[in-house]
Amino acid sequence: MKLQLTHLRLLVSNYKDAFLFYRDLLGLDVDWGDEETGYAEFSTGSIQLAVLKKEFMSQIIPNQLSSFYSQDKTSLIFAVDNVDEVYQRLKEHNAIVVAQPTDRLDWGIRTAHFRDPDGNLIEVYTNMGIVS
Repeated sequence: MKLQLTHLRLLVSNYKDAFLFYRDLLGLDVDWGDEETGYAEFSTGSIQLAVLKKEFMSQIIPNQLSSFYSQDKTSLIFAVDNVDEVYQRLKEHNAIVVAQPTDRLDWGIRTAHFRDPDGNLIEVYTNMGIVS
């Protein structure tokens, strides 16, 4: 089970201001998205910095905004060879499962979500090879 950290995703309340801050004030190059998309990725070297409207996370992981975990500010994103194998391994070791493996056809990836022992949100994903 090899994990490759690919993104640090900030879950933000004011997406447009966050986007403009990272693009205009910090001068990061935008790899994907704009000030209206609700999600964007910025090039920072080997790891992408992503910003996501906090409300969008509730569509990815239902019931999160109404829970204690709505206070999430970040999510660690790891690429893996096989989401289902990682999911099964973590589940067998009593990891806190947030969302089971799900195909995200619009994104071209398959994802699963967990929490570490301290409650930090983690996404694992596999590229499905359908989006170029």
